[in-house]
Amino acid sequence: MAYRNKTYVAFDGDNDMRYYNLMKAWKQSDSTDFNFYDAHDLNTARDSSQTDSIKRKLAERMANSKVFVLLLGEKTKYLTRFVKWEVEHALYLNLPIIVVNINGKREEDYERMPSWLNGQLCISCSFNARILQYSLERWGIYHYQYKKDREKDGKHYSWKSVVYEKLGL
Repeated sequence: MAYRNKTYVAFDGDNDMRYYNLMKAWKQSDSTDFNFYDAHDLNTARDSSQTDSIKRKLAERMANSKVFVLLLGEKTKYLTRFVKWEVEHALYLNLPIIVVNINGKREEDYERMPSWLNGQLCISCSFNARILQYSLERWGIYHYQYKKDREKDGKHYSWKSVVYEKLGL
């Protein structure tokens, strides 16, 4: 079994790549404490013509991950070829899911949320280094506790405003 210490990030590669790149820039910056171990640094899915080979590489990356981040953009819910598969595979692996609203919304964005996350345990937060770091450090603990509690499992959560205030947001 692989050691799971990575963060898997799924996103709309055509429209939202800049947000993923910004996350990597936050990680490199000396002016922020943001850090994550990027699962996408592990290997490269090169053969873009072969869906199955790409999914195998993505599954390898996810097998080394402890948390799954979905960058939720305007068109994410329509991406059924890879992003939907990535979310479904994260659910299969029981990975904690953090939905990051790139539009800045702090709670679940009902208009943008993919239907394939309906009834699934996850947390939503805004796209900001501080709240995302907070989520990466804490959501996994809550996720596994909530999975044990049938009343809390399968619900969408968001951080309370006091958490944002505590982080200076």
